[in-house]
Amino acid sequence: MSGSAIEFRGVTKRFGSVNAVDDLSFTVRSGVVTGLLGPNGAGKTTSLRILLGLVRPTRGTATFDGRAYRDLAAPLNTVGTALEPWSFHPGRSARDHLRIAAVAAGIPVARVAEVLEVTGIESVADRRVGGYSLGMRQRLGLAFAMLGDPGVLVLDEPTNGLDPEGIRWIRSFLRELAAEGRTVLVSSHLLGEVQQTVDEVVIVARGRLVRYGTLDVLEARESVLVDAVDRQALATALAVAGFAIETAEDGIRVRGAEPSAVGAAAQRAGIALSLLGRRAEGLEDVFLALTSGEDA
Repeated sequence: MSGSAIEFRGVTKRFGSVNAVDDLSFTVRSGVVTGLLGPNGAGKTTSLRILLGLVRPTRGTATFDGRAYRDLAAPLNTVGTALEPWSFHPGRSARDHLRIAAVAAGIPVARVAEVLEVTGIESVADRRVGGYSLGMRQRLGLAFAMLGDPGVLVLDEPTNGLDPEGIRWIRSFLRELAAEGRTVLVSSHLLGEVQQTVDEVVIVARGRLVRYGTLDVLEARESVLVDAVDRQALATALAVAGFAIETAEDGIRVRGAEPSAVGAAAQRAGIALSLLGRRAEGLEDVFLALTSGEDA
């Protein structure tokens, strides 16, 4: 199974005076799991809806091997999507939902049993969806996405509402799909939920691309953590000295400097320090710094 490359080229979407997506360009390769990451309101869902032809971009293109979604001959056999797991009719069973979709798309009805089994909801397939938990609906959404055995999967927040066991299952499931050569694009606003799943990341903030590549683009960094009884006076002194600072709960972070230089600046200002040392920042720290605008 080989998936199509997903290509965003200069995609922009304006709603009135607001740029929901701003000149977004990146490529999603087959055979890897790619995470579209950013805080709520960053433009992730709008970007996915543009890709799937649900929203028309102000300019730019989003395609599958150069073809727009509307031009695909058999969309469900090419692209599997799970954007709104709560949109299923509550009075129908999961099996009936999938049978109706299969018949409408010209997919053999026998495929329904296969996707129910692979997503782990075969035992509850004849229950009404209205009684499903959010996690069960997420799995039903994935079953629908897999109905046409597509080479491309586009999933919006697939781990939302899942318990730890469900998250582990999805991680394994997506990695298996990528290992088969499929193209897998997953959106999330939490790096921690997909960190062990994705191979590459596309990070957006305020509709713009801020990082793109492997997880190495979020390599952990070091900063200096410093504090004093009069933290405000310390912050002022460091800012005047030209340091890039960030106030945190446990002190003041100073990036791009040595502890000795920070200590000397505090000494010149007559400020006694209660804390001074290096602090390693994890991937989550770097991600939050990027999407909060500090490094964007």
